[in-house]
Amino acid sequence: MRDHVVKVKSWEEFKRLAMELKPDSIVYNIEQSGLSSARELTCLRLIMPTKENYYIFIDFPKDEKLRETSIPFHRDKRGSRYIEEVDVINFLKTQLGRENLTICSYWTI
Repeated sequence: MRDHVVKVKSWEEFKRLAMELKPDSIVYNIEQSGLSSARELTCLRLIMPTKENYYIFIDFPKDEKLRETSIPFHRDKRGSRYIEEVDVINFLKTQLGRENLTICSYWTI
């Protein structure tokens, strides 16, 4: 049973833990908020469930990409930024060197 939620402060630490703990899956959530493009905030939340803990890492925007993972933003026809899910999946599989890693989207309402 999972007892704790552990906030991981950097991508490098999250990556180290993922390589060490070898989870069966990683869950991600692309979070978008803000009422106008001037206050837009799109971030990526990664959740790694293990037997004892949930490890959570959040990456925030910096310019036209995410600060720590450097996953790029794309723009829709209206100019709004978004993150492609395939970019997240490919990034995780490449960085962690595990093609068989299950990567799932977690949607909240």
